[in-house]
Amino acid sequence: MEPNLEIPFISSTRRNHALEHATIHMITRKRPGKAFAGHSNPAGFILIGDANIEMIVETVTEALAQLRGGNKGLAIHEGCGTNYAVTGGLAALFSIMALSNTNSNHQRWARFPILMLVALVAFLLGRTIGPNLQKHVTTDADPKGLRLVSVSQIFTNVHWVRTEG
Repeated sequence: MEPNLEIPFISSTRRNHALEHATIHMITRKRPGKAFAGHSNPAGFILIGDANIEMIVETVTEALAQLRGGNKGLAIHEGCGTNYAVTGGLAALFSIMALSNTNSNHQRWARFPILMLVALVAFLLGRTIGPNLQKHVTTDADPKGLRLVSVSQIFTNVHWVRTEG
């Protein structure tokens, strides 16, 4: 059974997630050496990083134009939590499997090299599965009618980017 990604709550979050990623890609080019992060929801996204409101408005507007122009690659970001969740989940699952049927600490320590190997496999798989999950599930690179409504500062270096559509 396929998930219904067109439920309004989900589809708007996916579009905002893509816009968040596109904005972070573009703002890090303008502010090299500065770290940025975000968190999306159906009404927009929070952008964390050293930038003023004017730069954020300009960058979100440019990011929307790029997505509308077909630059779908901007919707995928290597620093996305999706990648970390997939990699961590795989590492946990593989570790549980590697440690199954162990009755003592000695047996668990004896499997340490196997744990290191499964962690590496989880990392490698996560680098492929995470971006694909972003592309097909957690983001939607087609902004459709999405538009920027406002940008407001919540705290120092924390801004709320409100969208509609």
